[in-house]
Amino acid sequence: MRQQQLPARVKLVEVGPRDGLQNEKQTVPAAIKIELVQRLQAAGLKEIEVTSFVSPNWVPQMADNAQVMAGITRLPGVRYSVLTPNLQGFEAAVLSKPDEVVVFASASEAFSQKNINCSIEQSIARFAPVVAAARAAGIYVRGAMSCTVGCPYEGEVAPERVGYLAGLMKDIGVQHVGVADTIGVGTPLKVQRAVEATLQHFDMNDISGHFHDTYGQALVNTLACLQMGVWQFDTSVAGLGGCPYAKGATGNVATEDVVYLLHGMGIDTGIDLDKLIDAGQFISDFLGRPSNARAGKALFAKRA
Repeated sequence: MRQQQLPARVKLVEVGPRDGLQNEKQTVPAAIKIELVQRLQAAGLKEIEVTSFVSPNWVPQMADNAQVMAGITRLPGVRYSVLTPNLQGFEAAVLSKPDEVVVFASASEAFSQKNINCSIEQSIARFAPVVAAARAAGIYVRGAMSCTVGCPYEGEVAPERVGYLAGLMKDIGVQHVGVADTIGVGTPLKVQRAVEATLQHFDMNDISGHFHDTYGQALVNTLACLQMGVWQFDTSVAGLGGCPYAKGATGNVATEDVVYLLHGMGIDTGIDLDKLIDAGQFISDFLGRPSNARAGKALFAKRA
């Protein structure tokens, strides 16, 4: 494994408004989503995954996508991204002027079939025209690679499968990929192997980590990637999120917990932790449950 000096600065991609809220049973009004985005950017987050342009039949929570994109006050230097599962979704998304679109595919064949009813190759073929249209319009394209270390149906996923998927994404013009442990089963060496496989196709500057905390491994997996030189990570305020196709899969790693870790190591994030905790408390209060961010909860309690 390549060991590098720890990065001096880390960029966090906040996925709470989209990946975090999409599976909530209760409807979250557009006004709440807009306020959450405003609070997150006020806390210093420079890249926010705002919503997804998917069929409301599949994800009712995201039916207000255009309304949310129109309602946010855009700040200079902040990149606003949206998930686009197909060309139809992309065409709707373009009207909202996103800075970045996200396409997704799985390193697990079984997960791909269960999640989007097609093979990995078919999913890539479906995304190729989306990527081409986005690049032609000058919109940055990020790829999310799910199940890079484990799958709820197949079990362990070999690094070779991750490398294969990364190569397919590179071939269709994806500019950046996230190595995602979708069900949170990964441990440091497994995650490092998945990143190593991805590095065969993408530069270190074009790779990010995306870890779920089902088994309490998200922070150690983050540290393992930092030690390799990875400096970009997806995180979710208050630990929002989960995966509807993976039983027992809890939320993404909490942004507050990662910021606490990074600041404690002297790594710059540009994020105001107090304001971030307020944002996490805001959405947790609306949802009527405690935040899943351990550092967030501890620091919030300390204030009282």
